[in-house]
Amino acid sequence: MSELEKGRIIKVAGPVVVAEGMTGARMYDVVRVGEENLIGEIVELRGDQASIQVYEDTVGIGPGEVVVNTGAPLSVELGPGLISSIYDGIQRPLDTLVELQGMHIKRGSEVPGLKRDVKWRFVPTIENGSKVVGGDIVGTVEETTLMTHRIMVPAGVEGTVEGLTEGDYTVVETIGTVAGDDGSRTELQLMQKWPVRTPRKVNKRLAPNEVLITGQRVIDAFFPISKGGTACVPGPFGTGKTVVQHQLAKWVNAEVVVYVGCGERGNEMTDVLMEFPELKDPYSGEPLMKRVVLLANTSDMPVAAREASVYTGITIAEYFRDMGCSVALMADSTSRWAEAMREISTRLEEMPAEEGYPAYLGARIASFYERAGRVVCAGSPDREGALSIIGAVSPPGGDLSDSVVQATLHVVKVFWSLQGRLAQQRHFPAIDWLTSYSFYKQYLPGCFEDKDRGEEMAAMSQQAMVLLEQEAELIEIVRLVGSESISANDRMTLETTKSIREDFLHQNAFHKVDTHSTVDKQFEMLKAILHLHKQGLAAIENGAETADIFALSVREDIARSSYLEESEIGKIVAIRQKIDEQTKALYATVS
Repeated sequence: MSELEKGRIIKVAGPVVVAEGMTGARMYDVVRVGEENLIGEIVELRGDQASIQVYEDTVGIGPGEVVVNTGAPLSVELGPGLISSIYDGIQRPLDTLVELQGMHIKRGSEVPGLKRDVKWRFVPTIENGSKVVGGDIVGTVEETTLMTHRIMVPAGVEGTVEGLTEGDYTVVETIGTVAGDDGSRTELQLMQKWPVRTPRKVNKRLAPNEVLITGQRVIDAFFPISKGGTACVPGPFGTGKTVVQHQLAKWVNAEVVVYVGCGERGNEMTDVLMEFPELKDPYSGEPLMKRVVLLANTSDMPVAAREASVYTGITIAEYFRDMGCSVALMADSTSRWAEAMREISTRLEEMPAEEGYPAYLGARIASFYERAGRVVCAGSPDREGALSIIGAVSPPGGDLSDSVVQATLHVVKVFWSLQGRLAQQRHFPAIDWLTSYSFYKQYLPGCFEDKDRGEEMAAMSQQAMVLLEQEAELIEIVRLVGSESISANDRMTLETTKSIREDFLHQNAFHKVDTHSTVDKQFEMLKAILHLHKQGLAAIENGAETADIFALSVREDIARSSYLEESEIGKIVAIRQKIDEQTKALYATVS
């Protein structure tokens, strides 16, 4: 190392270290701090002094110790071996660290993100002599039974492929070369590196007009998210943010799921690590981990690494998107990421903005969510990929006027508002149907192969929302004057909305059947509830008593429909015929 690449510590303030003599250093260069070679990143430069956020505990580090600049930004390794891996915030594989060092990981540990001793079977998909550009696919590797890993030409490389050969390779062995027109030669490997703070390039951005199916009825039917869309899940403590994130990670119909546990409690991340390997993918029957990448950066881990984990996760997700995959990124929670930014900003002595957060909070959150999208990937031929981002937000006391919530709402298109009162009533998911919204609802018909069926679902969803809004108004009246003082039609509305809430919107995440509902099952369930409402109103017009309608045995059939298997949808369809028979029997009794 030259003297220009070394400096000395003059100040230590928690996770922030200030070093002098850092001439030639650049913003976001990775450095090695102190005798233990702690990993850090330059976040501020003033003359020859550099402020460094250290991704590990700085206890014992003092002035005078050496800081070595690597000259490269924080980057992640992208290639076969990512799927099923469990990383920390800076892409160190936790399972490998445990094998090497036991349960207590040492500071300064340096382990590559991808294993160097594993050989992968590479199969070329283009001929030698072909012209390629950055992003082109040159071959494939069967990474898991659910994931075919497409090997791409690194960005900025262009020329003619030479020496591409089928065989077994490690991620660092040469699989071929690209000869540039200028005489340059670039070796191709199964692995490539990418700086985490730089978005990966795409050819074109597309409208997010394909719905991402989650299997959660309140989301799919009322507040859907598109492939390439953005959503936030804010709510106070105990309302089920983490369970919602877990449910989405388990059941969403994305080809790859990247789950970032950012600053949440360790026991919640433990649940993920223990549960996911045992789960079966609902679309293939294979273990769910065969399409999942986990990043664990819990609240007891260093603060600065929490800030980096979000960028590490989004870069890995973009890489799979560039292969042409549909990717879903879960970030739990972005509030902890923002708190890490606030702590680093305070240590840097920057001028605080609202609630002590840095003035650039909104810009950082926007730049993160803007990396989502449905795109035409770089390279040729044209292939589409999508990256959807779903971020949990944990405002103090559930206050939605919190700076992080407001900055997030400015950029996301879906808002799932978790309410404490619903959680206290044991209504889960505790998503409030009156305050939540989705700008992608216009694409809801696209969930169904049958266009007419999709349009009917959108109309039923709208009708159900109108009834729920009417319920909110009627409840106030009932509290004042009692249910006997409102009309029979209004009492029917209250009974229908009770069924919508308890039988349709309520969903048991821990029941083996109710945890996931296909869109066809959702369609039939909602249609049965609204059909009873329609026939109930007709019965009232023919002189039937509301109490008799509410006592019909078909009500119990509707309540139990959520626990019917997918193969039993015919039983839900038959409920409508049963409704007709029982309401017509009421007509006969009256006449």
